[in-house]
Amino acid sequence: MKVLISDNLHADGIAILEGHPNIEVAARSGMSPEELKEAIKDADALIIRSATKVTPELIASAPRLKVVGRAGTGLDNVDIPAASKRGIVVMNTPGGNTITTAEHALSLMMALARNVPQAAHSMREGKWEKKKFQGTELFNKTLGIIGLGRIGSVVAERAIGLRMRVIAYDPFIIREAAMAMGVELVSMDELFARSDFITIHTPKTKETAKFLNREAFQKMKPGVRLINCARGGLIDDEALMEALKDGKVAAAALDVFESEPPPAEFPLRQFPNVICTPHLGASTDEAQANVAVAIAEQVLEFLVYGTIKNAVNAPSLTQEAMVKLKPYLTLVEALGSIQSQMAEGAISSVSVAYIGEVSNLDTKPLTHALLKGMLFPIVGDEVNYVNAPAMAASRGIHLSEESIASAEDFTTLIRVTVRAGKEENVVSGTIFGKYEPRLVRINKFRLEAIPEGHLLFIYNTDRPGVIGAIGTTIGRHNINIARMTVGQEKERGQNIILLTTDTPVTPECLKDVRALEHVAMAIPLEL
Repeated sequence: MKVLISDNLHADGIAILEGHPNIEVAARSGMSPEELKEAIKDADALIIRSATKVTPELIASAPRLKVVGRAGTGLDNVDIPAASKRGIVVMNTPGGNTITTAEHALSLMMALARNVPQAAHSMREGKWEKKKFQGTELFNKTLGIIGLGRIGSVVAERAIGLRMRVIAYDPFIIREAAMAMGVELVSMDELFARSDFITIHTPKTKETAKFLNREAFQKMKPGVRLINCARGGLIDDEALMEALKDGKVAAAALDVFESEPPPAEFPLRQFPNVICTPHLGASTDEAQANVAVAIAEQVLEFLVYGTIKNAVNAPSLTQEAMVKLKPYLTLVEALGSIQSQMAEGAISSVSVAYIGEVSNLDTKPLTHALLKGMLFPIVGDEVNYVNAPAMAASRGIHLSEESIASAEDFTTLIRVTVRAGKEENVVSGTIFGKYEPRLVRINKFRLEAIPEGHLLFIYNTDRPGVIGAIGTTIGRHNINIARMTVGQEKERGQNIILLTTDTPVTPECLKDVRALEHVAMAIPLEL
């Protein structure tokens, strides 16, 4: 079997693949898209880092391709739906670059505090500008961490060791879990107001894209220093330039950029108080060796034994078990995603009941898929079927499961109950026929809906004309409604409406729907 390696991979990983007698290795980094399409035609596996773009066109050129392995975490460069449609397993190596990325963020923080790059450059020019580069201590300063997940928690631990005061914003971490790390959990506005340094460790999603904008900078403490080793596009570059010019931001360190490499005229690199590094977060010998060895072993085990490990679009299962569980896996992942997007605040507990025929199956992979679906809207590609339980536990989420042999209304039913703050939501789903997942309950409302695509979940008063007004409002924004499902609670005079739209509901459209007289709540859901 042929393994194509299209990006630079540490020699330790290549050696593992070359050491197997049934594996042919083709290590060819730096290929053009046309050369890559030709090289992948007879490949059974593709190993990449961040440079190779795995597009639908590339996948179409690879009839034998069974697995894509990413030596690292981020999968922004892989079209996962296209791979899933072809039955191609997509794997990554979460955790392999945690320490090195956290250390790079801390090194940039120290460089900002003491003007290290600027002073070194000045010395190379033969100057001695001691007063010009006077810095500030980290001791007793307040570090604000946005995102207290895998990397953010390591940064917090190290910063506490430096005797910094550490505060964090993460709406998906419960207060007790943060306290156990020695971190004070605060609101975003409070973090902006109190922090001397701010470091970002959150995935890029619709909600986080350019969330550090003009409004955010206005709320920050004057003279704040900013570090981004997470994802490009989290910061509005224009707003950052304005904040640097007026002194609101004293300095910034950027390791990631919206376009990589950034264009030659990228204006931020011209600011003397901005440090730019070329995406070095994971660039240490140890990290590169770790992820190369990990992905080589994962791909090898998949090709030789059929073992699936650290996949983002498939659970760790034998092929025989996968056939039986596949429709249920799709269902529970959707149920978890719905719960996550409906929850207001940090989720503290999840209870799942497997009722009827599904209770006779191995439900452990289903629970992993449920947690993966629930965490994906929060942490993105960092979560997969393998690490989802550990990630949920680290966030203080309590999990309980039960299996019930008999079902009343359906031959099989999966019920998921989630508590977030004082609120509790219940969603249930079943399988129609052999393969068709259906959402059949949201809280007290019964309905029948296909859990996929762009959805809009609406609570409204049961009054004549309300549904028409909602449809008219959405249509006014040139958004087409593909499906509509309505559930009714007669005792309270309420409806629940679940709309499927051809395109995502825009913020402007959502605002107008929420402003309608009899609409109590409207939540966009992406499945």
